[in-house]
Amino acid sequence: MRYFLHLAYNGRNYFGWQIQPGQPSVQECIEHVCSKLLHHPVNLTGAGRTDTGVHASDFYAHIDTGTDLLSGKAQWLYRLNAFLPNDIVIYDILPVKAEAHARFDALSRTYQYRVSLRKNPFVLDSALRLYFQPDMDAMNRCAALLREYRDFTSFSKAHTQTATNLCTVSEAGWRQEGDVWVFEITANRFLRNMVRAIVGSLLDVGRGKCDEAGFRRLIEAKNRCMAGTSVPAHALTLTHIAYPEDIFLR
Repeated sequence: MRYFLHLAYNGRNYFGWQIQPGQPSVQECIEHVCSKLLHHPVNLTGAGRTDTGVHASDFYAHIDTGTDLLSGKAQWLYRLNAFLPNDIVIYDILPVKAEAHARFDALSRTYQYRVSLRKNPFVLDSALRLYFQPDMDAMNRCAALLREYRDFTSFSKAHTQTATNLCTVSEAGWRQEGDVWVFEITANRFLRNMVRAIVGSLLDVGRGKCDEAGFRRLIEAKNRCMAGTSVPAHALTLTHIAYPEDIFLR
């Protein structure tokens, strides 16, 4: 039987989702606990690869097991969370079709990047402290341009193993939540380092170092050297993954 695990994690103590030789990863941690409780090796396939230090408040991974996880599901959830560290939580166990895939069946993913405009000890681990007041209107005008393009090579980490740098961005923009500004972006897929490079470039726009014409040029250059510096990972969170309803078994 194939199941989706609905989970979340604080990425501060991990070198990303994917298993890294000699380094702690979220995938390895959950696989170890699942294998221990299910009494057989478990291979966990995640919805994507978050980078070192990046968080996920809405994440899915699938596992295959002969154990019936629906009978006594509450007890299975209790045991999983009891063995997992406090920075990882399993919300639910969902039965899915045998061919359902946590990564390839995802329709879209949404990320949020948070910046703080004043010193705030309560957002140290979740927002980047800014020492200037960005122009939100200018940043939103440039963020809207992202929906006009598909090739995001300029925002991708170089020398990755992806077959293509094409993505479809459906939503992108900034909003204010008190002293914290939130950049939210939704796309069918993301490249490595893509969101952090986009945010860095938009912050350049916000401080007057780049205008709309310049932002278009850096996208169309398909050259990572043209874009802004990648912002730190600790303020980035994967907040939503959408799937087709028909992969879930009722």
